[in-house]
Amino acid sequence: MCDREWDLLEEVFAPVYSPSTGVGADFLGLSGDAPTVAGPSFLEVGTGSGVIAVLAALAGSERVVALDISPSAVRNAELNAARHHVAGRVRALHSDLFDGLGTHERFDTIFWSSNYVLAPAGYEYGSLHERGYVDAGYRTHRRFLAQAPGHLTPGGRALLHFSSRGDLAALHAIAAECGRALRTVRSVEVLEGEYGNDLVEHMLFEVLPAPP
Repeated sequence: MCDREWDLLEEVFAPVYSPSTGVGADFLGLSGDAPTVAGPSFLEVGTGSGVIAVLAALAGSERVVALDISPSAVRNAELNAARHHVAGRVRALHSDLFDGLGTHERFDTIFWSSNYVLAPAGYEYGSLHERGYVDAGYRTHRRFLAQAPGHLTPGGRALLHFSSRGDLAALHAIAAECGRALRTVRSVEVLEGEYGNDLVEHMLFEVLPAPP
C-alpha cells in the first residue's frame, strides 16, 4: 500500500480487503510523491495496522499518537513504525477512543476512519476485531463528536472519515445533539463489493461547533 510494504497481524483490520485506508491516506494528502504534513502533531483514532499514523510521521509530523482498542492493533502499529524507521515519532497506545490520553494532550490534527456500520444499540460484539467495522447504536461516533474538539490545539482540526454504507442522517442528528456541525472537506465514489459493482461514497468531514 502507498508503494510500501507493511506488517499485518491476525485479528487486525486488513487494509487489503477495504479501500478505506487508501482513501483516508488520499483524503489527508499522505499518499503520492509529495505528501502533505498533517501538522506538527497528529492523532489517529482506531489506527489498526498503523498505516495512516506511519504515513503522517513519514510526511513530517513530529509527534504522532496512534490509538486503538485492540492490543493486537497497537502492536501492529508499533511494528510498522519500526519497519519504516519512525518509531521515535509514533507512539501507539491501547485506548478506547481518547480514554488512554493524558488530560492535557492536544493535537493539530485528529483523524478517525470510523466503524460506520450501524448496529442496534443492544448489539453484542463477537470480537474486538468486529469493532473496526460496526458501532452499536453509534455510541462511539457520539463520543468522538463530543470529545474530539477538546483534544485539539488552537486552530486544530478534527476529521472524520465516513461512508455511504453508514447512516448519514443518524450521524448528522447525533452531531446536532452534541452541538457539532459536519463540514464536508472531500468526497469520492469508490467501487466496492465482492464483484466491484457497488458504488460507495467516502466522505471526509471536519467536526465544527454548530452554528448558533
